[in-house]
Amino acid sequence: MKKLRGLRVAVLAADGFEQVELTAPVKKLERQGAEVTIVSPHKGRIRGMNLLIPGKKVSVDASLREVKAADFDAVLLPGGFVNPDLLRQSALALDFVRDADALDMPMAVICHGPWVLISAGLVEGRALAAWPGIRDDVRNAGGRWVDEPVMRDGNWVSSPGPRQMFAFIKGMVELFAEKMPEVSARAPMVPVRQAAPSLWPKLLAGTLATAALGVGARRLALR
Repeated sequence: MKKLRGLRVAVLAADGFEQVELTAPVKKLERQGAEVTIVSPHKGRIRGMNLLIPGKKVSVDASLREVKAADFDAVLLPGGFVNPDLLRQSALALDFVRDADALDMPMAVICHGPWVLISAGLVEGRALAAWPGIRDDVRNAGGRWVDEPVMRDGNWVSSPGPRQMFAFIKGMVELFAEKMPEVSARAPMVPVRQAAPSLWPKLLAGTLATAALGVGARRLALR
C-alpha cells in the first residue's frame, strides 16, 4: 500500500543542492505515490553537488512565478552549501515557505536547508536538527539547534545531513502521511486529456448531421 498516494509535494531547490538530499527523498516519495514537483527560481535544469564535486542536473518542473504554496500539500527543502543561499536571496522563495508555514503545511528540511526558514523569519521558538556549521545561525534567529538524527517540531521535521538520511526519510514520510486524510477527502479532478475523447463521437455525429442537412437544403433549392 502506498502511504502518500496523491500527496502533492513541492521540492524547493536551486543550483548547488546536495544531490543525495534531493534524489533520495524524492525517490522515496514517488515510491509512496506522491506527486513530486521540482520548484525553482528559474525554469530549465539545476545542478546538484556531491559536497564540493559537481553532480547531476535535474529538470525544473515549475518556477516560483508559476506556482504558489497553496497548490501543494507538503514541502521538501534539501540542503547543500549553495542551494539554500540562493533561495534565501529570492523574495518568491521566502514568500513560498512563509505561506506554506502559515497553512500549517508539513515541511521536511535537511542540512543547510534551514537557512531559507531563517531568512523567512520562521525559526524563532522552533527546534531544528541542522548541519553543525549553521548552529549559530539557528540560535541567532531565536531557534533551538539540537544534536539529533531527526527532529520533529510541529509541522516541521529536520535532520543534520546525508549521514542521517534514513532517519530523515522515515520522519518525512511519517509527517507527510499525517496530511493524507485531507488529501483523501479532496474531490478528484478528471484530467482534460482523459475526458475529452469521450466527447468526440458526439461532436463528430453533430458535425455530420449538420453537413447532411446543408447538402439536402442545397438540393431542394436547385429543384
